[in-house]
Amino acid sequence: MFQASRSALTRKRVLGSAFVGTTIEWYDFYLYGTAAALIFSTQFFPQGSSVGGILASFATFAIAFLVRPLGGIVAGHLGDRIGRKSLLVISLLTMGIATTGIGLLPTYAVGGWFSVVALIVLRLAQGLSAGAEWGGSALLSVEHAPAQHRGFFGSFTQIGSAAGMLLATSAFAGARAVLGEAAFSAWGWRLPFLASAVLVAVGLWIRLGVRDAAEFTDLREAERTAHAPVREVLRHHRRGVLVTIGQRMVQPAVYSILTVYTLTYVAARRGDAGSVLAAVLICSALGLLSGPFWGALSDRWGRRRISLVSAVLAGILVWPYFVFLDNGPLALLPLVYVVAMNGIHDAIYGPQAAWFAEQFPVHVRYSGVSLGYQVGTILSGGLTPFIAAGLLAAGGNTPWLISAYISVLAVISVISAIAAADPVGDETAVTDAPTDAATATDAATATAVTSTDATVVATATETAATATSTETKGYTRV
Repeated sequence: MFQASRSALTRKRVLGSAFVGTTIEWYDFYLYGTAAALIFSTQFFPQGSSVGGILASFATFAIAFLVRPLGGIVAGHLGDRIGRKSLLVISLLTMGIATTGIGLLPTYAVGGWFSVVALIVLRLAQGLSAGAEWGGSALLSVEHAPAQHRGFFGSFTQIGSAAGMLLATSAFAGARAVLGEAAFSAWGWRLPFLASAVLVAVGLWIRLGVRDAAEFTDLREAERTAHAPVREVLRHHRRGVLVTIGQRMVQPAVYSILTVYTLTYVAARRGDAGSVLAAVLICSALGLLSGPFWGALSDRWGRRRISLVSAVLAGILVWPYFVFLDNGPLALLPLVYVVAMNGIHDAIYGPQAAWFAEQFPVHVRYSGVSLGYQVGTILSGGLTPFIAAGLLAAGGNTPWLISAYISVLAVISVISAIAAADPVGDETAVTDAPTDAATATDAATATAVTSTDATVVATATETAATATSTETKGYTRV
């Protein structure tokens, strides 16, 4: 009774840590995206044409995505060896320092090119932190979850993204409303960045109170962690990496279009960025509910079915979306965002933490999910605002090339969803198909458990010990 109560309390604390920590991480990360769309093109890149300033601003937004795989690789290597919690503390601290530093930077008019270089360096630090964050937080949630609730538990990492966007957008909208447009553009935009220091302190206090799941700590205490997890992932688990990358094609692209690029698009076409900010606020708030809903539904219906339908809808509905932005009543924009973000995007994103973890064994899981997730994010979300701005110009100032681009990404995600393993409803898919030493180890262990003959037990144990001495270790999947 006491043990069950303690276990439930531990899981609640882990979910709280995943939610609060990722909320703060993404608050910091998305602040930059909003500022890149509204402020940085004039504050840090005022020289040249307005289009050039926007492209330069979005380019600095994109560079953080380019280094996210590096952050994921380094964190994955260390996280698979020393633990998930330690890396999560480091990533949160790094993000907080970088974001606060951006709030203190002088603009181009004061610091010249020094300010531009410093902005890029701090944005790179944000990218490294974000690359380290997601994999560790997702695994901490999923590895503490009961087998039948992985999708729901993992969604608490995912809704940190919605909560972070809600906080970031609220901070900008609130500062603009209170200070006025002139004061906000001159100095008020700094306040949301400086507030990060307080939020990070709260997040660190919460995260320092959690522990790694028994699944990983048992592996570490038995000295069965991988010596070179990234190398092992690339050698033995390429399929998991590829399907994870493929699943990251359409979802982050849709998110970047909705939360970053549309701000610039509507401001230029309709002169009303405020309507977009309001719509983002509403759907981000609803995302706190829709994320867990889709995660829990994936525990019943399966990850593949939900992701397939949603990717197809994303590829089709992006076409009327831009028609609406050009001609539709902006008063209905929040309803459009609810359908696009909470109904389509969140259906793909909510189950991803559990689904990606299920593609890899525990001893290389941090490296596997981080590599696939972050590489996919580079190829899609980080570059999307920059690519969209270029495609708009290439398409004669019409958005048809942007819609075609999203549709192509949707096709890739559909193919990868078909190819991915989905253990929901198929228990045989949950166990690994290990190679070499792992096969011998698992077979020997199974013989030892089921046999009552002492001689067989001794023989099996000896066989297992011999097998696990090789580089490839035995493992179990969540």
